[in-house]
Parts: sequence; C-alpha cells; structure tokens
Amino acid sequence: MAFNIQDFITKQVTSAVTGVEVPSQAKNTVLNGLSDSIFGSLTQTAAKPGGIDMIKGLLTGASPAASSPVTALASNLFTKNILSSLNLGGGINSALTGLIPGIIGKLGGILKDQDGDGDVDFNDILITLGVGGKKAGGSSAAGSILGNAAKGILGSILGKK
Repeated sequence: MAFNIQDFITKQVTSAVTGVEVPSQAKNTVLNGLSDSIFGSLTQTAAKPGGIDMIKGLLTGASPAASSPVTALASNLFTKNILSSLNLGGGINSALTGLIPGIIGKLGGILKDQDGDGDVDFNDILITLGVGGKKAGGSSAAGSILGNAAKGILGSILGKK
C-alpha cells in the first residue's frame, strides 16, 4: 500500500490535539484546519524556489521542524484561516499553534534511502510514496498510471525524467 502523507498528517494531528481542551463544537474545524494548514504549507513550499530541498530536509530529518519556514507558514495559515474565526481564547490558540512544530517534526525520517545508492533522491521519493522507482537489486516498485503521472509531475518539479 502506498504511503499517503495527508493521512499521516491527519493521524498525527488527531493524536496531538487530544492533549488540548478544544470545545466539542470546534473540534472538527480544528482537526481539519491543522491538517489542511500543514499540508497546505508543504504544497505551497514545494512550489517555491528551493522549496523541494526544504521539504526534503524535513522529511529526511536533516532540518529541525521548529525553525523551518514550512512550520512557520503552517502556523500562519492555521492562525489566519482557522483560529481567527473560532474565538477559542489565547490559551487554547497558543496551545494548538504550539502543536505544529511537533506534528511536522513527526514527518522527519519518513524519507530514507530506499534504493541502496547511499543518498535520498528522486527515486527514493517515488519508492516511499509507492508510485514507482527501482529498489536495490533492480526490482521495480508500483508502476501504475498513478505512478507514471506522479513521476511526470515530480520529474517536472525536480527537473528529471
């Protein structure tokens, strides 16, 4: 089964929020808002010059989440798009925003050398996402239509074919 980063983020958010007293009527908005803000931060960062390298640093664990521009953007998106309309109070807002570095930190280490060539590269991203690439020993990972589409999209972003 392919790795789904959005599902991973949602699970991490759900787990992290259990420690904060969020009013029941706002709980789903907070959970969805945190997940969307983190995923939105990743996608917006990917579209920026140097963004792929920033994300690669986070996903390999080479860059600390607490000081990452990706984390700062996620916090800003969450504050602007969700917290500003909920009126939960400063204490709850701070507690929820304070969860973001820890949640993004859980993404660290999900991207590893999968193909045995000693580095983390485009092929490793494809293998990790379960959409293609060749593992060590030459065995091919999933090569579906989705895999080919992902290779094309990621290849154009990363400048590879």
